[in-house]
Amino acid sequence: MEKRLGFVGIIVEDRQSAAPTVNAVLSEFGACIVARTGLPYERRGCGVITLIVDATTDEIGALTGRLGQISGVSVKSALAKVAAPHPAANP
Repeated sequence: MEKRLGFVGIIVEDRQSAAPTVNAVLSEFGACIVARTGLPYERRGCGVITLIVDATTDEIGALTGRLGQISGVSVKSALAKVAAPHPAANP
């Protein structure tokens, strides 16, 4: 299956209880994550995490599905329409 480039947006509404579980899931999928930015948003009492991912649609679905099952966590993702070229195609 071909890999796709995309991003995942995560809002952690209950940082105290959900953050350890979110971090554990992200660690499991670390091989798919190209970049991660996380910021606390104190005004709203939540945390916002943005991921750049390079993975198959199955892997991204598994990641977002696991995150979406965590209470107090909202997840959205978007993928490029074109599959990422194979690394050997770019000398």
